[in-house]
Amino acid sequence: SRGINAEYGERGISMFKWPLVYDLWTTYLTKFVERYGGDKLERARDLFEQALDKCPEKFAKAIYLLYAKLEEDFGLKRHAMAVYNRATQDVLKEEQAEMFQIYINRATACFGVTHTRQIYEQALETLPDADARIFTQRFAELETKLGEIDRARSIYIHGSQFADPRHCSEYWKLWQGFEVSHGNEDTFREMLRIKRSVRDKYSTQSSFNVPPTTESVVATPADPMAAIQKDVQFVRGNNSGQSSVAQNPDEINLDDDEDDDEEEDDEGEGEEGDEKIVKQCIPDEVFGGLAEQANKDNDEDIIGA
Repeated sequence: SRGINAEYGERGISMFKWPLVYDLWTTYLTKFVERYGGDKLERARDLFEQALDKCPEKFAKAIYLLYAKLEEDFGLKRHAMAVYNRATQDVLKEEQAEMFQIYINRATACFGVTHTRQIYEQALETLPDADARIFTQRFAELETKLGEIDRARSIYIHGSQFADPRHCSEYWKLWQGFEVSHGNEDTFREMLRIKRSVRDKYSTQSSFNVPPTTESVVATPADPMAAIQKDVQFVRGNNSGQSSVAQNPDEINLDDDEDDDEEEDDEGEGEEGDEKIVKQCIPDEVFGGLAEQANKDNDEDIIGA
């Protein structure tokens, strides 16, 4: 009858897809482990791998925890650690920090605190800044308890990039207390220097991320090229029509005077070309005594000739 129930269970699972099959998988895996324990360990592993094959991130956490517990209870602890490690990457982003903490707790229980260093380092590389800052504090406190002061200081320095002094005062208080208890004047000054540097970095980023005010926003057209063409056409229209420059009624237009002079010269030249030159006699009264003297000179020249 047990074989028949297992067959029906697997057949029912094959008839549905995610997410409808989630309840069937969890129920079937739980019952299978309770019934067989370590007797069919390889078969249980195959079932868990089938369940995780196309499992969405939303449902992966519960199945991974069942799988890891199977390995801890009936399999190998190092296999259980491998399952926890896979779970930290396959669950939802908001569940990663919790999964890392479970991983650290189980590694501490199975192998001791020294085996958690690699897990902490992986968490700092994977988690977002807010969660990474929390794990940095826990990691540094662990190293301090183990007497690894230099390692703890290096961890504080590494985690400072996640801690804005304007909003994460708790982190800097912990580091300051650490330097007061285990450091010296030089390490304390270095901590203050790093704090100023981090604050300046976040201040610069904040200044670049400030949204523009309504006064500084300039409306831009949907098509810039169309707007430019429109402006060019507008300027050309003004040049072909009435001038857009305001004129002074009292201003003397030198160009008009020059044009009038040129027109008069052209008219004079045209009249001289059309009419014949007529010689006229000039009365002697115009020249007065000069005319009589000129006549006498002409007579003398004739007589002399």
